[in-house]
Amino acid sequence: MKKIISLFGMAAIILITGCTNNFDEVNEDPNRIAEISPATLLNPIIYGLASHNAGRSDAITFNLMQVSLPFPSISGGLHRYDVSLGIGNSSWDNYYRWLQNVKEMRLAAEAREDKNYTAIALTLNAWVYSNLTDLYGPIPMEEAVSAEEGILNPKFDSQEMVYQTILEDLKKANELYNLDEAMVYEPDILFGNDVARWQKFTNSLRMRLLLRISNRAETDAYNRLKNIVDNPSLNPVFESTEESAILQVTGETPNVSPWSRPQDFRLSTKLASFFIDNLNAWEDPRRPYIATEADIEGEDIGYKGIPSAYAGNDSQFEYNASTFNIEQVENPMKIYLLTYSEVAFIKAELAQKGYLQNAEMHYQNGIKAAMDQWEIELPATYFDNPLVAYNGSLEQIMLQKYYALYFVDYQQWFEYRRTGLPELPTTEAMFNNAKMPSRLYYPSDLAIGNPSGYEQGVEMLGGQDDINTKVWWDTVD
Repeated sequence: MKKIISLFGMAAIILITGCTNNFDEVNEDPNRIAEISPATLLNPIIYGLASHNAGRSDAITFNLMQVSLPFPSISGGLHRYDVSLGIGNSSWDNYYRWLQNVKEMRLAAEAREDKNYTAIALTLNAWVYSNLTDLYGPIPMEEAVSAEEGILNPKFDSQEMVYQTILEDLKKANELYNLDEAMVYEPDILFGNDVARWQKFTNSLRMRLLLRISNRAETDAYNRLKNIVDNPSLNPVFESTEESAILQVTGETPNVSPWSRPQDFRLSTKLASFFIDNLNAWEDPRRPYIATEADIEGEDIGYKGIPSAYAGNDSQFEYNASTFNIEQVENPMKIYLLTYSEVAFIKAELAQKGYLQNAEMHYQNGIKAAMDQWEIELPATYFDNPLVAYNGSLEQIMLQKYYALYFVDYQQWFEYRRTGLPELPTTEAMFNNAKMPSRLYYPSDLAIGNPSGYEQGVEMLGGQDDINTKVWWDTVD
């Protein structure tokens, strides 16, 4: 696999060697990677993964989770659970391409005995593999990205094995960090070489992934989560939005919006009624940041969406429904990877289940932080609304978490599959018996490119590459 050194990487080489300002150089030499620092690879990896995830959130998660839908759309479409065979190709290809670079970064860090960069590489590796296995189920891991070692058809590993590995790697990464040792290369674009924030990202990701597998009793995930929370000095996690893993896209090349034409973000797209109606009921201040107002013949009528998977023709809607505010994807912008609000909602769920105290406090912290992500001040009367005031239910926590996870890659969908929440309306126009897909199909060319591995993966899934086959941690009926 080619290892492409992007503009980020070339900038890093310049800072280290001061030898060139040719930003168009492309590295295709598989041996030259050993000559560069782990930092040279870090920024391209961060930006590449973040930009891909933002695009998939828009293209896949928004449709499945009734955030938005294409309009007009009289039939078919992902919002109706009409899942195409090739829908997973992009993430499979992108994730494995970046995993090759993560591997090279780790090897470079280990060769320099740099524990901080090694820990960061282990964290990035776990982050990507968790998304891969949650999308498809069994995947290549142990033998993956090993073409240079002669492994062209890697075997598939079970999702249980993948999770065991990445959680062990995150634990190892947490122990590797040395806060007294500075990151010696140019600042990374996510945390600016703040080792403490990288460590908090590692442990916050551990919390996300432990919660993901918590329905499997044998993992003892809840007690492991409680141990992290009860020992903050050993396992620090995000404690504020300022510490969160949010990529600040500056708009200065190469750190630019993934949407080269921001107008395409809302082209032929409308907000779904489910998404907008809850925000209206809460009188939520995030509305103008996310959406435009609907109108009838140019006269604003407030925020109003289109029912996802609607039946009938398009002419039934006599209004021009709300669509996305394109300022979300214009330079400068933010790409959300893992935020403090998600950590707060994890704690709220633990408390709701009796493993921690103060469920209401954590729930409110999650909502406040979800506003902070948008640089919005929480209205003083927000929790006076009986629809928002904490009622002790998991349903309420997960509904607010759904909005906190807006634009965070596939996380809304993954959490829905774990909990069945929030409750999404169904219609007679939905495909797949109006049943939420449980996974994506393997890439359409995998059976040809790696037939033995593909057969292994399908066998682990029970004999069929089907969107309704539940992955290992998905035990919700």
